[in-house]
Amino acid sequence: MSHAAFSPEWLKRFTDPYALLGLSVAADERRILKRYRTVAKQLHPDALMHVAPELRQFADQVLPKLVNPAYQRLKQDKSRNEVLAMLRFKVRRLSRDQPLNPTGEQSKQLLEVPEPEVDVFYEQAVDRLCDCQYKSVVDFEACTQQLSELNLVYLRRKMGSPVIREKRSGLMTATSVPNSPAPLSDSPSDGKPASGLMYAERHYSRAQEYLKGKNVQAAIQELKDALKIDPQNSSYHCLIGQAYLLSKLTGMAKVHFKQALRLNPKNAVALKYAQQLNVTVADTPGRSAGGAGSVVKPSAEKRSLFGGLFSKGSTR
Repeated sequence: MSHAAFSPEWLKRFTDPYALLGLSVAADERRILKRYRTVAKQLHPDALMHVAPELRQFADQVLPKLVNPAYQRLKQDKSRNEVLAMLRFKVRRLSRDQPLNPTGEQSKQLLEVPEPEVDVFYEQAVDRLCDCQYKSVVDFEACTQQLSELNLVYLRRKMGSPVIREKRSGLMTATSVPNSPAPLSDSPSDGKPASGLMYAERHYSRAQEYLKGKNVQAAIQELKDALKIDPQNSSYHCLIGQAYLLSKLTGMAKVHFKQALRLNPKNAVALKYAQQLNVTVADTPGRSAGGAGSVVKPSAEKRSLFGGLFSKGSTR
């Protein structure tokens, strides 16, 4: 590769520091530092002693001119907030001028996935792209462009509500974020005190944030606590089913997807995962005095639980 490829015009193509480091826009400083060290180690001259000269030249240019400045912009809260403000402004400008029209396959999917799946899909898509981002010059250009687009689409889906950021001491709870909208429950209160349901929703909200931070076990515990308060909530069963799938506990996931569909046969997310798990849903007379219910009958599991969507090694 010629030095012309590292001209100022080439460098200006990469303006999103989150995309340059292969990070979610919700990443805290611990994750940012960990990812920076991984990339810096990968691009260090000692690690590239026996590779092609083209790749060494690429690392010599990209590490000091793009990677290091990206880390400097993200390592402090104030500069991270400035970066997020810049990205949100870009989203608003693009949305004003024309409908957001992503070109990458994963960005297109992120624009269409149901709201309960947005955070998990986004984090997993970022993981897949960052795995191959610095393997070659071509991979760097393609993956960084896709990551930048993913970040814009994710912020567009979240526009109007704050992105809940991770902190070193743990994730912010729903009550720690001003004007943070409470998750909507799809089941009636059944006479439960409003305060009890409020606490259940807080557990549910924290579980969502833990899943964004890949702390699956903490999310499962929060959802267990939510279900103790409101065991008839289809959304809670659906989310804990997704968490169990991420933990490769397929049997437990099936149990909760079944229960989610018994409580709400129209739960689109639960129906999607039931199909991916090769579980059939048959209509039967209702369990309660008021209407129809559903029974989920398991059959043989497919090898890929997520159909390639959340598999770490999958590509699109």
